Amino acid sequence: MDILILGGGVSGLASALALTKFAPEGLIPKIQIFEIRPVPATIGGAVNLTPNALRLLDRLGALQIIRDRNYGETINVLDIFDVYSGKLAESSFLGPDGKGLGDPPYKALRITRGDALKGVLAAIEKHPNITLTCGKRTTKIEETDSSVTLTFEDGTTATGDILLGCDGIHSVARLQHVEPERKAIYSGVSNAFGFAPLRDNLEVHFDCTAINFARRGMLLTSWHEPTRKSVYVGALMQVPDIGSRDGWKAAGADQAKIKSDILERFATDSVLPAIAPLVEDAQDFYLWPVFTLTKGGKWATERTMLLGDAAHAMPPQGEATGIVFEDTVLFARSLMRWVELGKPETMKWAFDKYELLRRARIEVAFDESQSVITAVSDAGWLGYRIKTLVIPWFIWWSRQHRDKNFIEDVTTSELGF
Repeated sequence: MDILILGGGVSGLASALALTKFAPEGLIPKIQIFEIRPVPATIGGAVNLTPNALRLLDRLGALQIIRDRNYGETINVLDIFDVYSGKLAESSFLGPDGKGLGDPPYKALRITRGDALKGVLAAIEKHPNITLTCGKRTTKIEETDSSVTLTFEDGTTATGDILLGCDGIHSVARLQHVEPERKAIYSGVSNAFGFAPLRDNLEVHFDCTAINFARRGMLLTSWHEPTRKSVYVGALMQVPDIGSRDGWKAAGADQAKIKSDILERFATDSVLPAIAPLVEDAQDFYLWPVFTLTKGGKWATERTMLLGDAAHAMPPQGEATGIVFEDTVLFARSLMRWVELGKPETMKWAFDKYELLRRARIEVAFDESQSVITAVSDAGWLGYRIKTLVIPWFIWWSRQHRDKNFIEDVTTSELGF
């Protein structure tokens, strides 16, 4: 089987690893990954890899590489603060015996997107059936009853049995082929993030990582590497739509204004003394408008499947990377089960089985992500006070639901076919 993948980010690379791992013996597919950028993008903020995400990275052969290279910092507990009064609650990854969640147990890992990508790229290099070609801009996608052909800007083409669109929220696979009318929508919030070198003698208010709520947004402060000499600082906040790519670039270039805005939102009247110096010292703030897709949508044609943000981009809700990894593994298992069963009917049969397994989980996650938009939107004092009273109760009430997701192992779960 020849498989084409658009997108050389974590989603595309993890898909290639999963398809290789779950292929029947002697039927390892040939996989070609095409990335639009001249090199894989190793820039970006720091993501939280939850226990389920780490479990899948381990199964795919990337986690040990990440550990051997000392990428990221282990997260035992996520602390939640009100900047005006102090700690509200915490969400633990320690599990019943302090070792983590699941069997075998995993905690969480805060890691830069770049380091996570490097770890997965290193795992890819161990598989000769997988190739990654950068600098390939797709201009045409043609699908027949028996194949899919990509035409690139440089005039070259690639043909395969199947195409996976793992190319993010502005997916070419979706916009040119699967569902052109389903375009990205600005969510109303933006993420401004940077990395702050730790000042001498500065005492932070968190052990591993913290969400700091204020009336006008949420500020994440977290260790992201084992020396703990640098703190990731990310502000998720309501920002009016600027309306154009150039406009967002111009806004992001005004570092002084970004810092001033974040300080006003989170340091004014704060009882957390580390907030102001961390924001002041954060370097190269990047302003990232959060775009989303509408709920539902079309994920597939007869031979093309969208995975990750290309299919269901949603606002950040704490498990986004884990959800992408689950997509890749469940799709790979569904496709390879179809192969094991002798390829009943058409390839769309496997696609439909995957969607049956996946849609409900994505719909729940999408609904949860909408509550994040509400939580970080501007609020008056009364509304904010009510929110701070609800947060501890919500963390307690939702713990079993979170732990269930963290413990689940989609590499061994029942497919039902």
